[in-house]
Amino acid sequence: MANFITFAIDGVEPEFGAPEADRIISGDPHFRTWNLEEAEGGLYSGIWEATPGKWRIVYEEWEYFSLLAGHSIVTEEGGEPVHLKAGDRMILRPGFKGTWEVVETTRKDYVIKV
Repeated sequence: MANFITFAIDGVEPEFGAPEADRIISGDPHFRTWNLEEAEGGLYSGIWEATPGKWRIVYEEWEYFSLLAGHSIVTEEGGEPVHLKAGDRMILRPGFKGTWEVVETTRKDYVIKV
């Protein structure tokens, strides 16, 4: 087995989801996630896509992501909104609380460490 993986989603069946109903603030957001790697020790990577809406988020893990398409706004509790578009990157640390708003359908690649 090779010690690398490419980020192609052709032939990978996405998982479908949505925020928990009690976290939704507006809209009817839905997710598609292409999980490309799950490694021992709680490391995950893949591609995630969400349709417009706004919901509360709470992070108990580290996440690095890079937006591939769309427009989202991430706002930490008590902080200023951060507008994200294709090419923007962010790290969310454990303990992050705030909101995620998808203005235009957003696609990102991600790496999560639990």
